[in-house]
Amino acid sequence: MSHDNAAAASLIHLSGLHADAVRGPLEAWGQREGADEGDPQTSGIILYSTDAMTAGVWECTPGGWNTVNRPASEAMIFLSGRARLTTQGCAPVIFKAGDTFVLPKGWNGRWVVLETVRKFFVEVK
Repeated sequence: MSHDNAAAASLIHLSGLHADAVRGPLEAWGQREGADEGDPQTSGIILYSTDAMTAGVWECTPGGWNTVNRPASEAMIFLSGRARLTTQGCAPVIFKAGDTFVLPKGWNGRWVVLETVRKFFVEVK
């Protein structure tokens, strides 16, 4: 679902509109770009999108990749699974279902999905 009118000031109640989509089947998106460990296959669904932001559900099977100069900020909550994220120059952190965090624009680090992850995300460009 896409909403093109970013100027419309209205509440978008994603949980009410898309509760089944968050828990249900997702569209196959293929192997995670830049994967260098395992075979991280991604899938997802976009629930809301404008020029300024995107919200959706993303899932990824085990594997790893580096991220260099992340192009947008992203807030997320893990719905299931576990992943180890390592910010460049910092100790790794393991995230699991229920954990909420933000990766800022410009972030450099590494993702390693340990158990298939499903997350709800909001990306701000």
